[in-house]
Amino acid sequence: MARQSRAERRARRQQATQEPALAGAGGGGGKPPVALSPEPPAKPERSPRDSDRPRGGIFGTFGRFVVESYGELRKTEWPSQNHVIQGTIVVIAACIIMGTFIYVADIVSRHLVQDLLLR
Repeated sequence: MARQSRAERRARRQQATQEPALAGAGGGGGKPPVALSPEPPAKPERSPRDSDRPRGGIFGTFGRFVVESYGELRKTEWPSQNHVIQGTIVVIAACIIMGTFIYVADIVSRHLVQDLLLR
């Protein structure tokens, strides 16, 4: 199913506000409906030649990459110290459990191979 465009979502919301609310749906709170903002003007489409043109060479491209990366890192929600500690404990516990299981499986398989197959 294709994603709805912004205009389609706004039209659906506007239609939903015009329909009467169901009983008990919490729709009659006395607040007026939120006014929708007008559609922003459409961006002009770029010509195919614009995408073929180099944009500042390798240094311009690298600089744009650094600026965009920094912007994305600022948007990142970093974990708190408590979350990092909890995650580290979970990983260490999982490693110990898996390491113990593999060690025991290795010992059992070694005895099976030596006693049953190599006799």
